[in-house]
Amino acid sequence: MEDHVKVNYDTRIPNNVGLSSDRKVLRALEKWHPGFIDWWNQLIPPRYQQSMVYLRTAVSADSKGWAKFDYVKMPDYRWGVLLAPRQEDRTIPCGEHYGAPAWQEVPGEYRNMLKRLIVIQGDTEPASVEQQHLLALSAPSLYDMRNLFQVNVEESRHLWAMVYLLFKYFGRDGREEGEDLLRRSSGSEETPRLLGAFNEKTPDWLSFFMFTFCTDRDGKMQLESLAQSGFDPLSRTCRFMLTEEAHHMFVGENGVTRTIQATLEAMNRVNIDDPYDIDEIRSLGVIDLPTIQKKLNLHFSLSLDLFGQELSTNAANAFNAGIKGRYMESKLEDDHKLVDDTYTVKTVKNGKIVAEEVPALTAINMRLRDDYIRDAARGVKRWNTLIRRNGVQFEIKLPNEAFHRQIGVFKSVHADVDGDLIGKEEWDRNVSKWLPTSGDNDFIQSLMEPCYEPGRFASWIAPPRVGINNMPGEFDYVKLHMA
Repeated sequence: MEDHVKVNYDTRIPNNVGLSSDRKVLRALEKWHPGFIDWWNQLIPPRYQQSMVYLRTAVSADSKGWAKFDYVKMPDYRWGVLLAPRQEDRTIPCGEHYGAPAWQEVPGEYRNMLKRLIVIQGDTEPASVEQQHLLALSAPSLYDMRNLFQVNVEESRHLWAMVYLLFKYFGRDGREEGEDLLRRSSGSEETPRLLGAFNEKTPDWLSFFMFTFCTDRDGKMQLESLAQSGFDPLSRTCRFMLTEEAHHMFVGENGVTRTIQATLEAMNRVNIDDPYDIDEIRSLGVIDLPTIQKKLNLHFSLSLDLFGQELSTNAANAFNAGIKGRYMESKLEDDHKLVDDTYTVKTVKNGKIVAEEVPALTAINMRLRDDYIRDAARGVKRWNTLIRRNGVQFEIKLPNEAFHRQIGVFKSVHADVDGDLIGKEEWDRNVSKWLPTSGDNDFIQSLMEPCYEPGRFASWIAPPRVGINNMPGEFDYVKLHMA
């Protein structure tokens, strides 16, 4: 197997980038490693640190057979640096350098732009672990606990991936940025994470599933666009990260699916037809569909803000430089320069939401957000198929892009979930119909009792159809340390 495919586990830091012969970067990473372990140990409750967890670990950067499954204590997980195999004769896929050989070193004129993109991506990875660090205490099953821990260790490995790029290609500046990635903390007043959605709390498992469905999907879109980068080490890093990211979105979609399934089964058992018979449905120990919809409204709108301003000079500059492409750039049929192209965006004019044509270069963020919405809609469609099959009259919907926005052209207006502009008074009267209330959150929290018996699940969530790595239903995904 080629060196850039096989992962070397003989060193302290597993890698397929030849760290053993790159002593300067290896020393920098080894110096950074204790701080990372301290960060990890402060987050994960000690009981779970000593538990044996059935985790997958990457053993190859090949697209097939790339991971093995085995029990491991999380502090012993082999975090490391993995890049996808180099594509020979790869060229820059977009912008003014379109068709030129991909860069193997940082182009000087784009150094700061590249560093900023890597730092922002790197900052999201530990942030999500910080947001989720207490969820194991209320895990609805060992299967779900294991999935949480798998997401956590892989998000932490993605932090390693970005730190490697900073240390390898950005010298002292990069090392300082790497230290700052451990200094910032989700929700901190003094040193918060860089993006707003990563400073929100994840207080319950439905929030976690919505986060991994909505916000990790944003991560997928951002990684896909960075995978197009003309800076080849960044492209290769993100291409491998996408292999792991797919499971994170699966955890979210599957978790919501199983939550809906448990609700539908409970309703059918006692012949409840009305999904808005909320008190009766909640008395069954499940989460009613309108509350699930409100949770989706919240997390989806927060995730839309991660795409930034609809019209962005920074995004245009990154595309034009060939540093960051569009979603699936190589499959798009245009000149990949967008010099004279336009794109349709929504904006607010004279108190109305209108569509207008703008230069496509300035609408790079908008296009990526539209791709994200289409991608998320496919998951919602599968939820609605499940609801219809169970004979319940209810449709889950993605809220309009203007709803509950804190960034962009819709920040200054109030819109309902259908995208109709409304006044503040109407918003205040109806917001409890659209977003979770304190009562909704308290009810969900009341269900968050741990279920640690192998093969058993909390009342509010159904078992999965298939186990991880095809394991049977009663498989012991986490061997809990009982001391």
